[in-house]
Amino acid sequence: MTTDDLRSTTLSTLERGLVVLEYLALEGEAPAKRIAADTHLRPGVCYHILRTLVAMDFVSRNEEGLYQLASRSHALGRQLNNHSAVPAELNLILTRLHAQTKETSYVARWADGKVSLQNYLVGQHPVTVDRLEVGYSGDMHARASAKAIIAHLPAEQISALFARRRLTPVTPNTITDFEELRMEFAQIRSQGWAIDREEFRDGVNCVAAAYFDAQGRPGGAFAVSVPLSRFTPHRSRLIEAVVEAASIATRFLETGQLRIGDGADRSSSSTSGPIT
Repeated sequence: MTTDDLRSTTLSTLERGLVVLEYLALEGEAPAKRIAADTHLRPGVCYHILRTLVAMDFVSRNEEGLYQLASRSHALGRQLNNHSAVPAELNLILTRLHAQTKETSYVARWADGKVSLQNYLVGQHPVTVDRLEVGYSGDMHARASAKAIIAHLPAEQISALFARRRLTPVTPNTITDFEELRMEFAQIRSQGWAIDREEFRDGVNCVAAAYFDAQGRPGGAFAVSVPLSRFTPHRSRLIEAVVEAASIATRFLETGQLRIGDGADRSSSSTSGPIT
């Protein structure tokens, strides 16, 4: 077996193990035969994976022969929750934004050199926007929430951030030229909000505004994503709503009523003042 073959086999085994863990996280507990059937794994392979996960304390088997997540899996979950936990004040602002717009609403965080989704509330209309997973941090050149934050970083930090990233086209409308993106950042700083015009999802527009700490540094952003058919007639109202949400969070940070997590990136200084 070559090194490449070994690597392929190892990755395949890891992938199957993660499939089993995800299944148990969703189902709670299940016998091995049902796990194998529902995950489309051969029984022998499934038993081997379960034995390995039990030995590593990621999974346990009770007296009824049902498998469930064990202490190490729960510990990983707690660490993830601690890392991405949203302060109650931000959740209240998010809830208010959602009630005002009735659209899918998001709060994102700037930390560790990336913009990650912290929480979202699904829109109340029959036709809504597909949601993202909490923790998603990809495609920062295409997401309104990311652009709203990055626009307020120092120019050299912006250049360094995208020097390490390829501006991949997510849709036909995605900006893939850095100079064009830099011009948009200047416009975002001037107007106080960011928009993606079907740049991340076809048929969907998203508008976002950043909030700032007491030193004027961006800490995160609020956003709403809306099907194009509803966005156009309600554009002004949606922009006002996200800007207001960001302004409330900024005031909370300025007055010490809110503190953002230790993982927030504090190396940057804002290139413009907070939204008021």
